[in-house]
Amino acid sequence: MVSVPPVTGRRLLRASLATAAATAVLVPLTAVPAAAAPPPVRAEDQGDHLTVVVRHAGAGRDGTYEVRCHPDGGRHPDPAGACRALDTRTRWGRDPFAPAAPGTTCTMIYGGPATAHVTGTWAGRPVDASYDRADGCAIERWDRMVPLLPATGGSTRRQA
Repeated sequence: MVSVPPVTGRRLLRASLATAAATAVLVPLTAVPAAAAPPPVRAEDQGDHLTVVVRHAGAGRDGTYEVRCHPDGGRHPDPAGACRALDTRTRWGRDPFAPAAPGTTCTMIYGGPATAHVTGTWAGRPVDASYDRADGCAIERWDRMVPLLPATGGSTRRQA
């Protein structure tokens, strides 16, 4: 029986791995058939799409609005402003539609009966968020989303 010194064995292993790596690079990329091309993009997958349902916000503000961003469009009074408000609020690792954190101290100020429900897709993630103006935190959360949500008589923010 022939014994191979450990150093020689390691050199042999390195040489074999280097040869395998060099050979792998030479494999032609044309092996993928043309039929493997991705399917066309569906209309509902293009950009971000949200449906906003507003109730009890007042004359001219209640209704159902469709907003598309990237590119901007839809049946909304100000789609460009709505998309800009969302883009401003979007940060990595944070949900721009999130309610106030549990345990947050909120002022007991009533902002009116307005409610809104936002559904759809934003930044590749599903959205299902409800809004009201029941206290100071809810009012501030609503006002951050103006003009996606309509400015109400008690809003503290101006529309962008």
